[in-house]
This record gives sequence, C-alpha cells and structure tokens, in this order.
Amino acid sequence: MTAVPPATAPDRPVRVAVAGLGWAGREIWLPRLAGHPAFEVTALVDPQPAVRERARDTHNVPFAYADVDDLPAGAADLVVVAVPNHLHAAVAARLLRRSMPVFLEKPVCLTSAEADLLAEAERVGGAVLLAGSAARWRADVRALVEVAAELGPIRHVDVAWVRARGVPDAGGWFTRRDLSGGGALVDLGWHLLDTALPLLGTAPITHVVGSVSDDFVNDDAAQAAWRGEVGTDGRVRGDVEDTARGFLLTADGASVAVHACWASHEARDRTTITVQGAAGSATLRCTFGFSPNREPTPVLTRTRDGDTVRLPLPAEPIGAEYDRQLDALPGLLADPASRGAAAAEARRTIDVIERIYHSARPTEPERQHALAGHRDR
Repeated sequence: MTAVPPATAPDRPVRVAVAGLGWAGREIWLPRLAGHPAFEVTALVDPQPAVRERARDTHNVPFAYADVDDLPAGAADLVVVAVPNHLHAAVAARLLRRSMPVFLEKPVCLTSAEADLLAEAERVGGAVLLAGSAARWRADVRALVEVAAELGPIRHVDVAWVRARGVPDAGGWFTRRDLSGGGALVDLGWHLLDTALPLLGTAPITHVVGSVSDDFVNDDAAQAAWRGEVGTDGRVRGDVEDTARGFLLTADGASVAVHACWASHEARDRTTITVQGAAGSATLRCTFGFSPNREPTPVLTRTRDGDTVRLPLPAEPIGAEYDRQLDALPGLLADPASRGAAAAEARRTIDVIERIYHSARPTEPERQHALAGHRDR
C-alpha cells in the first residue's frame, strides 16, 4: 500500500496530528504547527485527559484521543510523534504500518533493532518516516557546512555540547535508563552526531571508544531550571550518565570526538563544532537548544596558514531551526528520496551510541577480566 503525500494537494494545508504532549510536543511542536500556514492541527493524542483537553482548548484542535490506535484512518496527513523516548519506535511503527506518515522526534530509536523495526514498518505501510533533526537546520550550522566543503578532505570533527546546568526532568523518565535509553549521550549526543556524521560522508565507522560519568545527574542544583522542572523528594534516583565522551574512526581515516554533557563546572551552556580539513579548519561556537544561559552570539571562524578570520552569520531567534524544519516538511513528504532515508540515518547514529555505551560499560565478564589483569600487575 502506498500513501499519497499531502504535498500533492497544494490547495490545502497539511493536516497534522500531534502524539505526545510532554515538554517537546507541548512547547516546541504544537504551538509552531498551530501557527504555521502550511499546517492544520486536526487531532491531539495523549493518555492524560486533562493534558490533551487543555491543549485542545488552547489551540482550538477539533479532536483529541488517548491512543494513536484511536486515530481514524484519514484523520491526518502526518503524525508528529513526541512521546517519551522508550515509546518512539513502537508508536511510530504502529502508525507507519497503518500507512500514516510520521515525523518522529529525536531520538528516532534507542537500539539498532528499533531502527530495523522502523525501516520494516515504513516498507510495509508505504508511508514515509521523517526524523526530527533540528541542529542541521540552524543557520550557523548550515554556514559551517558550507565552509567545511571548502576545506578539502575532512580529517577530524570535534563536537561538544556542554551545559553548566541542564539535567532534564531529574528523577523522572528522562533520567531512567529503562524509559529514556540513556542520558546526555542519547539526548544531546544525538544532535551532535546528527551534525558531525554527514560531514564524514558514507565511510563506515570502524572503531568506537567512549566513557561516561554521573557526577551531577542526581544533584538538584544541576537541574534544567529553564524547563520549569523542580526536583521533589521521593523520586527515583537517576541511573543514566550526565556526561559522555566518544572517539570514532572511519574506514577512510577520519576521526570524530564527541562530548555531551548535561551539567558541568562551566559558566555558560555552549556548543562547539570544529572541522579540520587538509586545506584548513573551521570552528562554530554557539549554544544549541533553548537554555537562556547561552553564548551571546554564535561565532564562526576559518583558519588557514595561521590566519583566522571571523565569517558573517545571519541573526536568528532561538528556536528558528524548528520553524525552518517545518517549512521544509511538506516538500520532504512529497519527495520520493525521503523514503527510507530517516531510518538509514538513525541506524548509523544509534550504532555509534550503542558502541560508545558498550565501550564505556563493559559486560561483567569483561569487567572481571580487566580487574584480574590489574591485580596481576
């Protein structure tokens, strides 16, 4: 069965259902969709009656349901899925099998098996899967990519997103591994890898090592206050990392260093991307996301033969990358090349994440072997 993309009907907006009204669905996607002329929000889905009814009234949405299975066939041309992480792949796959196109918030999946599940559901249902990848739609990141194309063969990419404080929903599902799939590496690292990996081309990732730590995840002072979340007594302690580092090597000799950090001893939240090529290097210093404790202005520089110059960047408001992604969605829905692309990219990203975790958390036999080797010395 093949779904007809809504962009083939240019005389009307794309009818959208939003599934999941947590912070991302409620604060990022729903207001933007409701205010965008290319979209019409026709339905909301959330298991909490009060949450979905409040959002329905606020944005004048005609229908609201408790489960995506309750969405009638033909009720929407696209479903934006922003449910908690552990439900992403399962909910999206159910919709895709019903031939309903899906825009899936990151992380697209939590395991390689889930990436394969999404690819199979997309093939069976004939509807396209699109993925949330906000960072690559930033104007400063796009400018960096253009400069990187002038640097010759890429030798190394260094990507870091380090927050001063920013543990999300401390003690809630975000910091429970069984519900989130991981901590800062899954949350921030997905954006970083989504930015870095396309710069490397299609060469396979041959080696991955990494480390994780959790010095801040259960510290109330390290919480993301800008999200309006406050720790409360009695919550389950978080069991995910607040900091992750990884180092990747590709089959053609390029390397990537990744540093994702929810909390640190830094004064500001910052994102830094450095691309080193045979003909020079380029560095972008900015702040991804919505934190107000950010770098005041994004700065892009290029260095060649000892000469560093600052390159012009267009000014844009915080969150403009999400608006820009929505601008592109109707075209992506109609483009045959979109079919299978999101699942393939997600498969590459989650493979790296899995391998960093495996390196950072050896299995019990590996750990015992390492300890025995240390005692023998």
